[in-house]
Amino acid sequence: MKLPIKELLFCLAFALASTAQAIDIAGAKIDDTIQASNTKLKLNGAGIRYKVIFKVYVAALYLTETQNTVEGIISVPGPKQINLTMLRDVSSDTLGQAFMAGVQKNTEKAERAKLTTQFIQFGQLFSTVPELKKGDMIAMEWVPNVGTNMFINGRKVGETFPDMAFFNAILRIWLGENPVDSALKKQLLGGSSEHH
Repeated sequence: MKLPIKELLFCLAFALASTAQAIDIAGAKIDDTIQASNTKLKLNGAGIRYKVIFKVYVAALYLTETQNTVEGIISVPGPKQINLTMLRDVSSDTLGQAFMAGVQKNTEKAERAKLTTQFIQFGQLFSTVPELKKGDMIAMEWVPNVGTNMFINGRKVGETFPDMAFFNAILRIWLGENPVDSALKKQLLGGSSEHH
């Protein structure tokens, strides 16, 4: 199938990312590098999360070194960050439920049991923001020896989640065996989508 013009432009922009400062995906500005915990992180991949035909958000994954496998992403050292830029208004309750469903589908039962307390706290975070508006940005950042912090529009919300397994479980929402959007998984791994 032929790629839409926006997709072609994204692929071209991604190929030129070393010279570009930012990429535009569906109106969301995606920087090719960001700072996290005094470390420069590179854009590993980005794409649009579709629900049926609706664009929900743009996801962008940042790492210290680019990786094209899930194992590489999980094991690469240093800080990591996944950013979601909303493309439509979504109630935080709906988004929270979607996150927890993604975790359920991609995390072993024993692993979930170990992280139950952190998942309960994570679910409660969404109740602190009644609605996410188009243009709002959620960032989930892993910092070694600190943990995972969540930010909404640059403001930290909730507690720090200390366990790296928690951050990896969050990443698997998009990168696991049953990702929320298989085309988006390919894009986060640095590839391009064939069917949008």
